[in-house]
Amino acid sequence: MNEKIFDVFSAGKALNMNVAGTMKELLDGEEKAMDRVRNVERAIIEGKVSEKSFLWSEVVIQAPVTQPTSCRDGYAFRQHVAAARRNRKVDMIPEFDEYPIFYFTNHNAIQGPGEIWCMPDHFKQLDFELEAAIVIGKKGRNVRAAEANKYVAGYMIMNDMSARLLQMEEMKLNLGPAKGKDFSTVIGPYLVTPDELESLKVPAKEGHVGNQYNLTMKCFVNGIQVSEGNMAQMDWTFAEIIERCAYGVDILPGDVIGSGTVGTGCFLELNGTGKLNDPEYKAQWLQEGDVVEMTIDGLGCLSNTIRKTDTDFSILNLKKAALI
Repeated sequence: MNEKIFDVFSAGKALNMNVAGTMKELLDGEEKAMDRVRNVERAIIEGKVSEKSFLWSEVVIQAPVTQPTSCRDGYAFRQHVAAARRNRKVDMIPEFDEYPIFYFTNHNAIQGPGEIWCMPDHFKQLDFELEAAIVIGKKGRNVRAAEANKYVAGYMIMNDMSARLLQMEEMKLNLGPAKGKDFSTVIGPYLVTPDELESLKVPAKEGHVGNQYNLTMKCFVNGIQVSEGNMAQMDWTFAEIIERCAYGVDILPGDVIGSGTVGTGCFLELNGTGKLNDPEYKAQWLQEGDVVEMTIDGLGCLSNTIRKTDTDFSILNLKKAALI
């Protein structure tokens, strides 16, 4: 409120309200726990709480969910997929339009704003991916897309960091990204509840179901804008992605699900398009010391600085010779 931060747990105690003390408790408590926090918020806005507030400069902002129960990343933006395939001179894959897909990434490598420490091999084509993400706020199984919005606790920015050389080598074996992705996934800086975005809601694309929002997405590297898109450009909605995620399995409070990269939302796509249009185009990748800032309307600004671990350890150097 007015650029101030309040501890809702302490404020709740002062009001004799039992509210969650951690994000995990809040999400595990589902709708009842969220309603109690909203009651405390109203009391703060109405000036009924004398608890001390904090300035942003006085606190360290962590990931909204520091230890997700799982982390999946989707593939929702057709523009990005089509451009990436065009740049590789392969046809658009028709299955994209048949069903949403996702992969599991490392939920123990979640980070918030601040420094991202990378190994030397990561810097061989180190990349950002500009995405949105949701956090699940209610347990469910076999959730239909028409009902899936009820399971969303909130929205946030996601930067799916990618070591492209590692990723491309691994995916030749058709098992999906692993070491090219599992070193850092950045989320934050806030978890914004759906009611805060209600005025920005727009219809889903034709033939699709679920909430969509008119939220401009941008990425800046060292203050220079390199990417721009909009959450409304998602072809597969989060509701439809949830439907697939929850088929035959439980989704749980604290699960994080990313949208996948927005069109123009990574250097891999931008470099490919640049090379396609101009053979002399100079490819760009993230370097040590770069500052990556991602903004999404209503969700804030997620800022990170790239750092390099001082080591000569390289898994690329551990490759064995191919047997013939």
